[in-house]
Amino acid sequence: MSLTLTDQDKLTLRTAAYGAVTLMSAAEAAGKPHKSATEGSIALASATGLIGHALATYPKDMKLDHTSVAAIADQVLPALTEAMSLLKQQAPAEADNFRRTVLVAIEAAARTHQGRPSPTVADMSRKITEALDAA
Repeated sequence: MSLTLTDQDKLTLRTAAYGAVTLMSAAEAAGKPHKSATEGSIALASATGLIGHALATYPKDMKLDHTSVAAIADQVLPALTEAMSLLKQQAPAEADNFRRTVLVAIEAAARTHQGRPSPTVADMSRKITEALDAA
């Protein structure tokens, strides 16, 4: 079965994935947020399959509320759940691909630390994973 994503579907996927990286870099604020964002974005750009095609371009039309980390999370965490629901209904294999892709991206974003991630970064990773699994 071939899945065709609408422009809105692609925006949801991009907002969820790139938003997750944004959350990780915000949690990294005391360390190296730019490096965290770069590593996470590289991981997203390395995705394959339908998800790779959907994430191939940075979502310039993504409008995250950057007034606080909480405001970003209010947009991104539901988008992660929505993206998983959409993909589970239409293409379960792509749902798995999306989940793995986002998890690799947040792991890449967290690896900018020397040693273990900070408690803040680890907690943000947990919240993102929970949002992915809520669908």
